[in-house]
Amino acid sequence: MGSRRNFIKLGSILAATSVVSPAVAVNIIQPQQNTIKPPALKAGDTVAITSPAGAVWDEKQIEVFTEILKGFGFKVILGQTLKEKYGYFAGKDDLRASELNGLFAEKNVKGIFCMKGGWGCARILEKLDYNLIQKNPKVLIGFSDITALLVAIRAKTGLITFHGPVGNSGWNDFTRNVFTNVTMTPKVFTFPANPFGEEKTIVLNGGKASGELAGGNLTVLSGLIGSSFLPDWKNKILFLEEAKEEPYSIDRMLTQLKLAGVLNSISGFIFGKCARCEAEEPHKAFTFQEVLEQHIKPLGIPAFYGAMIGHIENKLTVPVGIKATMNAEKGTLILDENAVV
Repeated sequence: MGSRRNFIKLGSILAATSVVSPAVAVNIIQPQQNTIKPPALKAGDTVAITSPAGAVWDEKQIEVFTEILKGFGFKVILGQTLKEKYGYFAGKDDLRASELNGLFAEKNVKGIFCMKGGWGCARILEKLDYNLIQKNPKVLIGFSDITALLVAIRAKTGLITFHGPVGNSGWNDFTRNVFTNVTMTPKVFTFPANPFGEEKTIVLNGGKASGELAGGNLTVLSGLIGSSFLPDWKNKILFLEEAKEEPYSIDRMLTQLKLAGVLNSISGFIFGKCARCEAEEPHKAFTFQEVLEQHIKPLGIPAFYGAMIGHIENKLTVPVGIKATMNAEKGTLILDENAVV
């Protein structure tokens, strides 16, 4: 009955919120707004779980994630999208956009957690109310396909967003510790080293670099090239992650970023993990590392790969838009400012 009451409560939130028309949403605010930091999450806050992209086929995962969030001391409400199935989406585009708009509008909701990725966030970017979101800053967290929301909202409103675990991720001690330090504590933070058992980071180019963090899933970012939902990449530290893509596909997407002027603009480069990215026929292909070296070494900027970012168990929560400093030789990343207030 508790979950049912939560669904009903959220339904009333959505009833008071309408979807913004595409023409209005895109042109409300120009990219690169002044930075807005959301309030820090704390025990006792009400947070919501939504699925703005793929359908949730295993509803047991919703129960598990709800208990995880309650373990932080949060009160949890559940989005209607968690129960919806529309092809491979968690409901139609209008529903998914309306739910996200409604959650930002609801004053009692302090954080928005995405249940999963998949595909679909880019389809709702033109339906989001960026004025409303800008006036109601709160923590929004997810990764993979959620990258589209993270970069678009950051670009259109100035709000810091969080590239971190989704509901069906593993929330182990490493992941929880970083999440807590980044979203629940307003302080500078040094990301921990790769945990025991993980491979060391690999240096592509040595040196240190400072700049705002920007990035996310490589496929998603590549798909947004040419749109108004990406940042000005000048002097950014670009971080990337990917999964289930062969080296030739990584090569193609990095080439797209190069041709679009992204790679020549950034001050530093971090590739997290490329999970299950081996070539189907290794003897006929470059390795993932060789592809990275071909594209990144000539840039001459500090660069490394192997950070705990991506489709992996131990996961960093990386704030999009926060100033940070990286050290390529050490494979370290330090937040130079707090991500929440």
